[in-house]
Amino acid sequence: MPRENDIVLRDVTNAGLVVSDRIGRDLTAQLDLEEALEASRYASHPYSTHPREWPPLVEVANTWELPPVLIERYNAAGGEGNALCGIFSEIRRAWATVDNSLFLWRFDKWDGQCPEYNGEEQAICAVGLVKAKPSIFVEAIQYLLVLATPVELSLVGVCCSGRDDGSDPYAEVSLQPLPEYTISSDGVTMTCITSTDKGRIFLAGRDGHIYELHYTTGAGWQKRCRKVCLTAGLGSVISRWVVPNVFKFGAVDPIIEMVVDNERHILYARTEDMKIQVFTLGPYGEGPLKNVAEEKNVINQWDAHYGGRQSAGSRVATRQAKTSIVCISPLSTLESKWLHLVAVLSDGRRLYLSTSPSSGGSGLGGLGGFNSNGQRPSCLKVVMTRPSTPLGVGGGAFGSISLAGRSQNEDLSVKIESAYYSSGTLVLSDSSPSTTSSLLIVNRDSSTLSSSSTNIATSGSSSLSTSLTNIATSGSSSLSSSSTNIATSGRSSRALRESVSSLPVEGRMLFVADILPLPNTAATLLSLYLQLEFFGFNNSGESCEKASAKLWAKGDLSMHHVLPRKRIVIFSTVGMMEVVFNRPVDILRRLLESNSPRPMLEDFFNRFGAGEAAAMCLMLAARIVHTDNMISNVVAEKAAEAFEDPRLVGIPQLEGSGALSNTRTAAGGFSMGQVVQEAEPVFSGAHEGLCLCSSRLLLPLWELPIMVTKGDLGPFDPMLGNGVVVCRLPIDAMHALEDKTRSLEKFLRSRRNQRRGLYGCVAGLGDLTGSILYGTGSDLSAGGQSMIRNLLGSYSRNGSLEGGASNKRQRLPYSPAELAAMEVRAMECIRQLLLRCAEALFLLQLLSQHHVTRLVQHFDANSRQALVQLTFHQLVCSEEGDRIATRLISSLMEYYTGPDGRGTVDDISTRLRDGCPSYFKESDYKFYLAVECLERAAVTSDTEERENLAREAFNSLSKVPESVDLQTVCKRFSDLRFYEAVVHLPLQKAQVLDPAGDAFNEQIDAGIREHALFQREQCYEIVISALRALKGETSQKEFGSPIRPLAQSVLDLVSRKKYICQIVQLGVQSPDRLFHKYLYQALIDLGLENELLEYGGPDLVPFLQSTGHEPMLEAQAGYTAASATSRLGHSGARIPSNQAKYFELLARYYVLKRQHVLAAHILLRLAERRSADGEDVPSLEKRRQYLSNAVLQAKSASTSDGLVGPSRSTFDDGLLDLLEGKLSVLRFQIKIKEELEAMALKLESCPSTSESGISDLPPDGSQAADVNILRSIRDKVKELSLDLKSITQLYNEYAVPFELWEICLEMLYFANYSGDADSSIVRETWARLIDQALSRGGVAEACAVLKRVGSHVYPGDGAVLPLDTLCLHLEKAALERLASGVESVGDEDVARALLAACKGAIEPVLNTYDQLLSNGAILPSPNLRLRFLRSVLVVLREWAMSLFAQRMNISTTGASLILGASFSPEQATIFNQGVRDKITSAANRYMTEVRRLPLPQSQTEAVYRGFRELEESLLSPLSF
Repeated sequence: MPRENDIVLRDVTNAGLVVSDRIGRDLTAQLDLEEALEASRYASHPYSTHPREWPPLVEVANTWELPPVLIERYNAAGGEGNALCGIFSEIRRAWATVDNSLFLWRFDKWDGQCPEYNGEEQAICAVGLVKAKPSIFVEAIQYLLVLATPVELSLVGVCCSGRDDGSDPYAEVSLQPLPEYTISSDGVTMTCITSTDKGRIFLAGRDGHIYELHYTTGAGWQKRCRKVCLTAGLGSVISRWVVPNVFKFGAVDPIIEMVVDNERHILYARTEDMKIQVFTLGPYGEGPLKNVAEEKNVINQWDAHYGGRQSAGSRVATRQAKTSIVCISPLSTLESKWLHLVAVLSDGRRLYLSTSPSSGGSGLGGLGGFNSNGQRPSCLKVVMTRPSTPLGVGGGAFGSISLAGRSQNEDLSVKIESAYYSSGTLVLSDSSPSTTSSLLIVNRDSSTLSSSSTNIATSGSSSLSTSLTNIATSGSSSLSSSSTNIATSGRSSRALRESVSSLPVEGRMLFVADILPLPNTAATLLSLYLQLEFFGFNNSGESCEKASAKLWAKGDLSMHHVLPRKRIVIFSTVGMMEVVFNRPVDILRRLLESNSPRPMLEDFFNRFGAGEAAAMCLMLAARIVHTDNMISNVVAEKAAEAFEDPRLVGIPQLEGSGALSNTRTAAGGFSMGQVVQEAEPVFSGAHEGLCLCSSRLLLPLWELPIMVTKGDLGPFDPMLGNGVVVCRLPIDAMHALEDKTRSLEKFLRSRRNQRRGLYGCVAGLGDLTGSILYGTGSDLSAGGQSMIRNLLGSYSRNGSLEGGASNKRQRLPYSPAELAAMEVRAMECIRQLLLRCAEALFLLQLLSQHHVTRLVQHFDANSRQALVQLTFHQLVCSEEGDRIATRLISSLMEYYTGPDGRGTVDDISTRLRDGCPSYFKESDYKFYLAVECLERAAVTSDTEERENLAREAFNSLSKVPESVDLQTVCKRFSDLRFYEAVVHLPLQKAQVLDPAGDAFNEQIDAGIREHALFQREQCYEIVISALRALKGETSQKEFGSPIRPLAQSVLDLVSRKKYICQIVQLGVQSPDRLFHKYLYQALIDLGLENELLEYGGPDLVPFLQSTGHEPMLEAQAGYTAASATSRLGHSGARIPSNQAKYFELLARYYVLKRQHVLAAHILLRLAERRSADGEDVPSLEKRRQYLSNAVLQAKSASTSDGLVGPSRSTFDDGLLDLLEGKLSVLRFQIKIKEELEAMALKLESCPSTSESGISDLPPDGSQAADVNILRSIRDKVKELSLDLKSITQLYNEYAVPFELWEICLEMLYFANYSGDADSSIVRETWARLIDQALSRGGVAEACAVLKRVGSHVYPGDGAVLPLDTLCLHLEKAALERLASGVESVGDEDVARALLAACKGAIEPVLNTYDQLLSNGAILPSPNLRLRFLRSVLVVLREWAMSLFAQRMNISTTGASLILGASFSPEQATIFNQGVRDKITSAANRYMTEVRRLPLPQSQTEAVYRGFRELEESLLSPLSF
């Protein structure tokens, strides 16, 4: 693409700020007519004349004689017939009646045709043309001709048709009689006929009443046509039927004129006695006629109230005749919001009337708009007056008329016999006796308008002169419209000034009408300006020709690029005359064509201002002004030279350098006389002209939406998607604007390429400002960067205006070369803006041709809403507009390349590349070529071809990743199972979006970094979405593209896993570290931990560690037990519950990589973790699993971690011991928690606690104690569930307070507790445990506890298992409970319990009994000693049986059976002689002890016999 067509969005945005400000200032300068009239009351001269040496402002274009047949018929009537005449602008026909004949002919050209219609028998007294209502007549009848005679009223159909080539839409007009639509006039002679734009027909009768003519299809009994009197009461109606008109003698004031205000729905009527009546037509002009006001003496009303306040410049003359109203005309809302009607008087004055009780006059014309229906008409009052035009105007400058030769008594006032007013133009027919009959034409002075919008400096002048010619430059012969200011008061600059032209005419003026624009031109104008609120359009059904003609009221300067010259046709007694109004641009064109002297051209620039004049030159040079014929090359070249002439447009300069000057404020007005502390660069009139021309071209588009919704579905609701989305402007209007915009841009580009004007001056400044035309500022010097910061003059970056009194800092002045370079750069930005606008218009046309509704049917609600709210300004200048345009182009390409596509990419891409290259770049073309390949791949059944097409598309897209629509394209690659593109394309685009790597740079601004992260994450999400689709967690239309049946197939689990692994592997291979984190997190969220651990890259461990806040742990060969212990000393830190999973994955990763020591560390950390939020705490069972796995990993470390030598053994043993110890302590904690929970459950089941509840106040002390205990238990259970406790905490804070003695003993044994010298703590704990068991279940329970606990702690030193204490305690308890009868305790229970506690070791138990029996002080009671001896007997027997069982390799039970029977001597010899001797000796000794007991023999005999039998069985070889 050529560099000259490159568009930089930043430059376009900056230029858009200039255009927006220019539009805002133009709108602010627009005044309501009431404000202009009010200001003109204080002006010295309200009228001005056109310079005599200039081409005329108003000139006669054509004259035609009246048709010969009409003159012949009139002469045949002897000049005494009833003759009427008029003009129907809607059909380009003039008409005249002679008696009962009606003649029609073309008024704009004579085609030799003048048909006559004489369907009436009586003389025609009134004629009117009305638009036909729909659905009543055939379509060919577009208008109705209403003919009134004194006898009847009739309707005649009017059919219009154009030429086949469309060149003349008014070529043929034919009249169709409608005899069924004829009714009687009831004796009323109609004086005038008018109609509304909706087809209502009103007739004014000579009886002073207003009638309405209704017509329908006449279905049923209803008449087709009927006449209704709207202003008479019931009595008047009856009298009309009973008493003939000839017998009515009352004074009648007939209505002679009626006009309709179709915007405000008001009907005005004027009578012969100058009475004005106001009628409302109801809402939307369809209601009944209602009289709301009636003023009989409008003229005297103003004189009575404002007679003492004469306007400056008005002449007081003696009026011999009574002043009368010549005509009335409604004012459009385009002219005034508060003034509704203008009445022209016979003395030339104008009265401006309002139907509202209060007038505005306080608001400026602007975006606020006009609400014509805001106030209902309620009165009629004169608000403003305008003095009459001066006599003899046109012969020279105003005020220079020679009155020599006139008598003192001669009336110097004008005598107006007829007048016409339309869109700010007034035509007066002056028949003053002292002058020849002439036409006075009054319209707004455009030069005065230009002075209010451009800044023209005056030197010492306090007011504007009549013709604005007293304009001087300050110290320079050249003038800059942007660098000078108007030195007049605000009131005089806002005053309405009008130019007056005079045309001599033969005969009397009978009728005047506007020549409306052609339908095509009118439709374009209406579509462009209809929705501009500040133009005040209220189109209530009027034709586009009439509506567009109202734009003439806005003045020539703002509309001459689209609006043709105003033309009127005048019907006089001698013929017809076409008058054309030359616009300022037409006058400039004539000056250039005629090689006028340079002073005349300078005078033109002075009169209109350099900015406005430069804008006209620019339009002529670019040929964008609306003209009747082509602009010649000579004129275009001269206009270009004038546009570039610094003597005419000035040069960029500095203004306000510490001087008392006129400074433009931020609001766009003028801050007069402020001291400015800095010199601001102000550009020349050429730049001002370019801004004016550009802003006026773009005004109908700039701040309005590009799309609208239409349809009968009600208001547009984005959520429902109702309504049809279409372009707001029709294609023809957009095409016209595009042509003008491209022509203007083409002229500027040629000017730059030819180095004309300032471009030639700055062509050699490349070393100063980099590239002056294409520079970006990165390679500029400090001065050059300052220039770029101010390249738009007084505009700051955010679009506001800098400078003014608020900014006092001193700025270094710029050199002339720098100022020239700044202006060139600013104009270059505007050129780019124009090119961008032209491309946007081309794109909108192309979208309209393909039906926008069809293209946006797949848009979601938010996208549709954004589209219908997008303005043209945003489309051109914002990134959002660029994004929406790209989306629309994507839909357009989908229309061509989709499954039901209508062509190929080349069919539409060529048009897009040629018409809007900034929206459709070369990269976009390659992108859609790739999409086309994907479409072909989607429908092919050949696997190899599909793979090749997908590969080709991927290779093409890899070259233009910035243009890739990831969401759509990656979905299509997913359908094709080509996941290489699904991974690589998003990563490539992420790199393009963040080429500097801002997402990785933590040193830059946080906002910039977050934006870069957001852009990257949007790309990463595409890859993750593909993973979700394969995982089966999303719908099939995740990306929004349709599913192709040939490419998309249902995958089995194996294929899904295969593609998931492929995506993970491709992602891990990428060097994008940020994407790795995003991918790892997504895999965890999707539950793909196995794939993550298997294919994770080298940065997986840092990711898991940083995410879980786990410090890096590295295995080292020199680890020792001490270092391992110290490394784990910080365990138990708070870890959020959502981060625990990362530790688990890290542990699994270490296990998978056979790094068992690191895995054990992580598992220990997990087991000891505490929750940061107190919620989601791992259960004790979960912690036990962590520790158990940690122990397994520690045990595996010796063979798997690769450590060798003694250091490995020391490290592993130390870690293993630590983990096993923590696991044991955790088991104690779990056991304590279970015991406490059982206690709580038991207490809750107790009636005392269950009835009262924990929170209720218990009735007595015992219940209160139970409740408190239960609350305490629950608190402790909760504490135990939160984290791991040390063994000291478990013992002191949980086991001891709740008397969990069994667990206490186990912990003492685990801790290798030796206690004090006599082991009092252990003995006391055992005693409490036995007492607790006795209290719960007696001796049996105590024996069971002893068996269970003792077996856990034995073998041990005597301190842990004090057999003597246990034996004495249990035997005493057994004897006591047996003696009291509480419990039946066997002789063997205690002894066997002690044996079980010692794990079957007999000698410790026997020694304990022997020690106790030998101490008489301990066992003073004979019964207790006897109890002990019985237990000793049991122990000895168990000893003998265990010995025999050991020798015979049988169980102890089997040995007892053998010892209870006879056995052979060989079997007896197997006993160990030494053990047998011990048992025999002990039995003998205890027999002696039994005999010594002071008890009856009956109590001791059984014990004695048992010892003796045991002894004998051991001594005798034959029997027991």
